[in-house]
Amino acid sequence: MKNNSPKIVEKEKIIAEKLNGRFAMLGFIALVGAYLTTGQIIPGFI
Repeated sequence: MKNNSPKIVEKEKIIAEKLNGRFAMLGFIALVGAYLTTGQIIPGFI
């Protein structure tokens, strides 16, 4: 038996996922910037 009713997702969960994705993109840009300026993948760590 299939349930064809559309799934309802709370608005808070959608906002949380968008915010999580934006912070992940920001972290990636910071990682690339740190690598380009210092040449180290983890600045300050050996």
